[in-house]
Amino acid sequence: MLNFTFHNPTKVLFGKCTICQLAGEIPPGARVMVAFGAESARKYGVLDEVLRALAGFDVTEFGGIEANPEYDTLCSGIALAREKKIDFLLAVGGGSVIDGTKFMAAAIPFAGEPYQLMENKGAAIRQALPLGAVLTLPASGSEMNNRAIISRRAVNWKRAAMNDWFFPRFAVLDPTKTCTLPPMQTANGVVDTFVHVLEQYLTYPVQGKVQDRLAEGLLLLLIEEGPKALVEPENYDVRANLMWASTLGLNGLIGAGVPQDWAAHRAGYELTVLYGLDHARTLAVLVPAMLQVRAGGKKEKLLQYGERVWGISSGAEDVRITAAIEKTKAFFGSMGLPTSLSGCGIEKVDADRFIELLEEHGLTAMGERGEVTPAMMREILALCA
Repeated sequence: MLNFTFHNPTKVLFGKCTICQLAGEIPPGARVMVAFGAESARKYGVLDEVLRALAGFDVTEFGGIEANPEYDTLCSGIALAREKKIDFLLAVGGGSVIDGTKFMAAAIPFAGEPYQLMENKGAAIRQALPLGAVLTLPASGSEMNNRAIISRRAVNWKRAAMNDWFFPRFAVLDPTKTCTLPPMQTANGVVDTFVHVLEQYLTYPVQGKVQDRLAEGLLLLLIEEGPKALVEPENYDVRANLMWASTLGLNGLIGAGVPQDWAAHRAGYELTVLYGLDHARTLAVLVPAMLQVRAGGKKEKLLQYGERVWGISSGAEDVRITAAIEKTKAFFGSMGLPTSLSGCGIEKVDADRFIELLEEHGLTAMGERGEVTPAMMREILALCA
């Protein structure tokens, strides 16, 4: 096992009716900006419930944060927060809303241009307003981690930053708030969580046995409960397990002390920039192809994954590895996600532009060993067609 430091200061309030506990987690007299996305937060009553819980606070609303939080939109929120002298932020939504709120929290007190905060993976961030989160779409784990991903269409980038100032002070996780999610968003969340776990697990062995078993347990849970959520959308126990799995999948626990990959995520950003694909859909397309091309470097863990997660324990090694990859691809398909670019409506990907974006963004040696080069990405893209 590799050396590691694990620190996660986020307090989790989990279960039914936990939104009513919000007031006790925010400093008395705080001027609060409630950030949210589309009108679904208002339509299904979550926003009203939050506002009732904040009775007595000076509250400003800021809505319209996109599924891939857009820099220009967030700059409007930053300006509003400065005007209103906001000193606490509360995100109500999924990972995109929480990511956007994290960015605003760091940008509001920042004297420079806000986009500078996303350079060098957030190294410039030295302070941020405190924030909390009310999760309505489990997927990203942003409610309990120090990551944020922001898009800026004007210059064709989608960037990730990591900084401990991004940890929410608290996160409210009420599974009942996920029962009204459209099937597509439920499926996206399950697949996104699944791949988060894979990117921390399917690398190479370092005798991180605790991390491996935790990761395998989460994968088995997602395989078991994910499809149930599509046919039993109001099943509380299913929703509760999926919500907690998505949080545990990227709160730093299973990735501590083990190598991590993230090549599929980084490459997926460029597909989102080019074609506007949902993040999870880029992963459903890229991951099986990446595993096929990179099977040699991931051999030991792929065999372990095949046996422990999919029950594939007999046959030649290459046959077992292929079967594990096909099982993974079939699971994505069972959640209703296309596993090819053509299935996403993209008949011909612009591989040259894709590679140009990777190079512009410094993504020329991705993966746990840095082996995912532009040349390898061309091979992977060809398999994604």
